[in-house]
Amino acid sequence: MLAFLTRRILGGLVILLVICAVTFMLFYVAPGSNVARLACGKVCSPELMAAVAHQLGTDQPVWKQFVEYLGGIFTGRTIGDSACPAPCLGYSFHNHQPVLDTILDRLPVTLSLTIGAVVIFLLLGVSLGMLAALRKGKLADKVAMGFAVVGGAQQIFVLGPFLLFLFVYSTRIMKVPTYTSFLDNPLQWATGLLLPWICLAVITAAYYARLTRSSMVEVMSEDYIRTVRAKGMGRANVYVKHAFRGAMSPIATLLGLDIAVLIGGAIITETVFNLPGVGQLAANSVQDSDLPVMMAVVLLASTAVVVANIVVDVVYAFIDPRVRLG
Repeated sequence: MLAFLTRRILGGLVILLVICAVTFMLFYVAPGSNVARLACGKVCSPELMAAVAHQLGTDQPVWKQFVEYLGGIFTGRTIGDSACPAPCLGYSFHNHQPVLDTILDRLPVTLSLTIGAVVIFLLLGVSLGMLAALRKGKLADKVAMGFAVVGGAQQIFVLGPFLLFLFVYSTRIMKVPTYTSFLDNPLQWATGLLLPWICLAVITAAYYARLTRSSMVEVMSEDYIRTVRAKGMGRANVYVKHAFRGAMSPIATLLGLDIAVLIGGAIITETVFNLPGVGQLAANSVQDSDLPVMMAVVLLASTAVVVANIVVDVVYAFIDPRVRLG
């Protein structure tokens, strides 16, 4: 198991290095990405732009810029007259604050939004999928799959305003979504994010309902399930101990990939519900052409996806020990 985990971690580090290099090339040295001009501002003389380029180090060869940027993540670096401690992701062109501090201020909102959405779509999607599989062809199956079809056809930028109109502005059942720290008030934290959680989770829950149903139906037709049932094992034990465990393999495999979908969806969700998270920060950085923030958000999202996939690989290894030999 240790060798399996080591291989996954080393592979993840290589992937992150490649992503960092590609992202750096796209944002800093691609045609049209004049970093010095963007950092200098709208009114910028050639002399001032040259001074800014020297301060940022963009007048250096590309390979040297990338080495300094990568080294700054691990050891820190000096940008102009300012010392940027590790992990250094640069300074924002917009507010001239360390990018890492800006992201850390908003990260709890995005983490809260993502974690809550994951819990909801797993509980809702897997439960509906199991119900549909166990009641195959009956009314419960049709209702669950009807939800999957309708939910899967939704878009966040349509569903979000609809939920706001229905539950906040029309019926006033719920208040306008706000973020409160979990440590300050756990109940207010949950109620303030419930509507964004539902909006972000419905689409993914619909997909997991279909996936769970198809996996359960396939597993229930396996020979070993019929053997277990023939031995007289209780129906609940057959479904939970044997069938559900076998059906969990594709769900666990795709869970890490869906983290990327949730992070992308968080950008739209935070904008729709006006939540001050990393997604809203990313949208603002695009409008302001704030390259350091844009690159840092991409690296953060990439790291989250890689870490999530490593965790999923470990969970999958426990579910199916054969993958450890791969």
